[in-house]
Amino acid sequence: MKPGMKIILNNREEFFEGDQMTVTELLAAKNFTFKMLVVKINAELVRRHEYEKRMVTDGDEVMVLHLITGG
Repeated sequence: MKPGMKIILNNREEFFEGDQMTVTELLAAKNFTFKMLVVKINAELVRRHEYEKRMVTDGDEVMVLHLITGG
């Protein structure tokens, strides 16, 4: 089996090389480019200033939600 990590991203299994990555790396890998994103790892909110340091690891459940505003 190829080394890597399996996470649940927005309720779907995803596989990535390596054993961890930052939130910033995950967002880049999946092309999440919206300005207003909410990221949760294992139901814990991750603040934007933590994206470069906060790690996603094997088995994590990650939710990336795009906030939409308007009226």
